[in-house]
Amino acid sequence: MANRYRGEIEARLDGKPYRLCLTLGALAELEAAFGDEDMLALASRFEKGRISARDCVRIIAAGLRGAGYDMTDAAVAAMQADQGAAGFVDIVARLLNATFTGGPAAATAEKQGGAAGDARGPFPGMT
Repeated sequence: MANRYRGEIEARLDGKPYRLCLTLGALAELEAAFGDEDMLALASRFEKGRISARDCVRIIAAGLRGAGYDMTDAAVAAMQADQGAAGFVDIVARLLNATFTGGPAAATAEKQGGAAGDARGPFPGMT
């Protein structure tokens, strides 16, 4: 079970449940992958609400590795999500919101029937 207070989410990929978490190491990996100087630059990048398929692969793979799975970007790129491409974007939005807004806001939104991506946070274009 995902602990939203630690920034974890649950997602279904290839029909199986996974836990994802952007740990400090996973965030450092994303900073390097995107060429950002720090976490604020990384958050600013995501705040713009524009995301490519390659971005989704990198973020989901980093979240899986952060949660302890031995998963390559290539393996994630070959996976399928419920609801297709929109499902991947939903996973990314929920993961980023859980990471950067954290705990109660993400948990409350999910309890109210919305995804954590519906929580108010720094990613307005990603819900």
